[in-house]
Amino acid sequence: MNRPLLPRLAFCLFVGLVLAYLIVPLAIIVPMSFSGTRFLTFPPPSFSLRWYEEYFGNPAWMQATRVSLTIAALTVALATPLGVAAAYAISNSQSRLMRSFHMVLMLPLIVPIIIIAIGIFFVYAKVGLIATLPGLVLANVMLGLPYVITSVVAGLQSFDPAQEMVARSLGMNRLRAFLTVTLPQIKASVFAGGIFAFISAIDETIISLFVSGGQYQTLTRRMFTALRDEIDPTIASISTLLTAASFVLVLLAMSGQKKAAA
Repeated sequence: MNRPLLPRLAFCLFVGLVLAYLIVPLAIIVPMSFSGTRFLTFPPPSFSLRWYEEYFGNPAWMQATRVSLTIAALTVALATPLGVAAAYAISNSQSRLMRSFHMVLMLPLIVPIIIIAIGIFFVYAKVGLIATLPGLVLANVMLGLPYVITSVVAGLQSFDPAQEMVARSLGMNRLRAFLTVTLPQIKASVFAGGIFAFISAIDETIISLFVSGGQYQTLTRRMFTALRDEIDPTIASISTLLTAASFVLVLLAMSGQKKAAA
């Protein structure tokens, strides 16, 4: 039976308003990134690639970018196998302890990020991990794990575990059966989880404000500092590039999921 027309229109209007709320900032920032003026103005009186050249030609911006990319890559390298292992254990256990473990791993998505940042800061201050690469990577691994676990758990739910059981009955151990039978069939979910962990690490700001610094100053922290000291149009160009990169990565993750489903 078809739904009444009025509720459908109301729902479409609500979705349209939400999308507009999300898109309007981009519609302002992207044009300003091509502005030829010294200050952020909208609409731009002239257009230029000046601020993109300023970003790519500035050693300080490039150093911060390298730090962020290094942290994001190391985060994926650690969070992906850990998240896959945790998701596999969660999917193959019905115990109350494992459900509690799952909830604990999801806490970074629930607890306000400022509370997590304060807690990490006090712990790092005691163990000497402030403004260090290992400290930043460990913090981002904690934030990225929920994305990997959620994606891989969803992939395992669509996988027939009997296939792995058959492999094990033919003499394979659990690890080899997982690597040769299960992993190839859920690789799209693993890939998607890794991409979201990468995006989370490269876009993270609050924890970076607390624990990054010195030679390990992330790009997002440097952007925040630049906004505090001076309204620099370079910020608009970097924001545009980060948004475009995140959009492309999400498209890749969705494409991988669709290919796996097909």
